[in-house]
Amino acid sequence: MGRVRFGPARVPSRRSPGEAIKLLRQRGFTACEIDFEGGFWMDYPWAERFGKLAREAKIVLSVHAPIAGFMGHVERDKKQRMAIGMLDHSAGIAKSAGAELVVFHPGFLLGRTRAAALRSICEQLGELRERLEAKDRAVPFGVEVMGRVREVGSLDDVIEISRRTGWVRPVLDFAHMHATSDGAYTDVELFAAALEAADEVLEAKAPFHIHFSDIAYANRNETKHLPYGEGTLRADPLRKALRRFKRPATVISEAPDLESTRAIQAALAASASRPSRRASISAASSSRPRSRRN
Repeated sequence: MGRVRFGPARVPSRRSPGEAIKLLRQRGFTACEIDFEGGFWMDYPWAERFGKLAREAKIVLSVHAPIAGFMGHVERDKKQRMAIGMLDHSAGIAKSAGAELVVFHPGFLLGRTRAAALRSICEQLGELRERLEAKDRAVPFGVEVMGRVREVGSLDDVIEISRRTGWVRPVLDFAHMHATSDGAYTDVELFAAALEAADEVLEAKAPFHIHFSDIAYANRNETKHLPYGEGTLRADPLRKALRRFKRPATVISEAPDLESTRAIQAALAASASRPSRRASISAASSSRPRSRRN
């Protein structure tokens, strides 16, 4: 089993980088995702200082880009230009902070077939990559599995985007997958199959990047993140599945409260009597839940 780093989906203090790192260390966290989903709140000097202190504390960082920062727009209009700007700025902050990657959402069907949407997303990501390379901020990006079954963002979708681009990594959100599979993620083999799919497209030494929380859902769509224990998703099968792989992992808690994040942390850290050997999971891969192509 590779090393597992764990931490929250939000910087615990915006008052100063020092205070944020102090809280992360006090809570025993070894990872943190910089939360820009609702907009940018951190400038470059803050990011540089935060990144320096994080490295000293051996805390790995990632960045979550604003929700509106997605690719695959139908029109090359103001919204698309704004999305490019958001992802560009997220990459700049990530480089300043020394973050592992920038997490973003894959976008929407917008009345197209899934195949057409994926082509558009990958094409626009290629254009974005050229822009980032020209600015010397071509950091790795991570495309997140989404929690709505009729939109772009299934596990298969993000694996395909990663495969086509080569520089975009899959971000496995097990809460979202639990929702879109109607609560199927209770078995170790399903967790292992998802990790195996990601393992096949990730470059050597790149860690799994995982989002985790308990989740409420209806009609195979997520409704909200829950305090740990109120739903049916548990971290124990994830821990057991991760033990089959040598690849390291960064697990980010999207739980709505600190107590739940601590409970997930404890479940992932729980020791077992003997390490499991990595076994063939081709059979599990074939049974992996797939989003409907509606």
